[in-house]
Amino acid sequence: MATTHQKIAFVTGASSGIGRAITERLAADGHHVIAAARRTDLLDELAAGTDGIEACALDVTDVEAVRAAVNATVARHGRLDVFVANAGVMPLSRLDAGLVDQWNHMIDVNVRGLLHGIAAVSGPFDEQGSGHFITIASIGAHEVSPTAAVYCGTKYAAWAITEGLRLESPPGIRVTTVSPGVVESELAHTITDPTAQQAMSEYRRHAIPATAIADAVAFAVSQPPEVDVNEIVVRPANQR
Repeated sequence: MATTHQKIAFVTGASSGIGRAITERLAADGHHVIAAARRTDLLDELAAGTDGIEACALDVTDVEAVRAAVNATVARHGRLDVFVANAGVMPLSRLDAGLVDQWNHMIDVNVRGLLHGIAAVSGPFDEQGSGHFITIASIGAHEVSPTAAVYCGTKYAAWAITEGLRLESPPGIRVTTVSPGVVESELAHTITDPTAQQAMSEYRRHAIPATAIADAVAFAVSQPPEVDVNEIVVRPANQR
């Protein structure tokens, strides 16, 4: 039977797309959500329009800022039950395009940002003896496609790191990886490479809404403490 008591949840990359959908869904389920992202104008709009959502300006590449935000959440609410590491970027390009700055930015956000979240919550979760860490990875954690080598590399890393967290976590700490397929979001808007832009335009013709991923997260969160949903892959029915 699913649990129904209110949880304190922290969601990164919450200003749009999957992160926003997760934030809205968890709030609709009666949980209190700290919505964290860099774009504070969108966060303020989100928090103003929905009860149970609290805006938090945050850059996940800054480890001290992530620690401070998590510690402030625990100080304010007495606990932190769920951390959703959703922040990510996807400026795809072929390797021979040589867009090193974009590759490094993906590593900083998609990998280091995830590690910063893990480092920030490990203390509070251990002290509580409970907690749920959820990583939003990608179908790119399971396959590689042209123009997506670096992005998929970051998502393979995210999958591996989260699986390591699951194996190392003590009883009471739950760990989930959600790997979305093609989803309606702003991720593709950061692609500057013309070859990747053309490929992604075709690839995204059958995208599913971000609410589909939010539903998967809500399912994992709603399970009773003894049930740990470790991995969910969600993609369009016609995506192979």
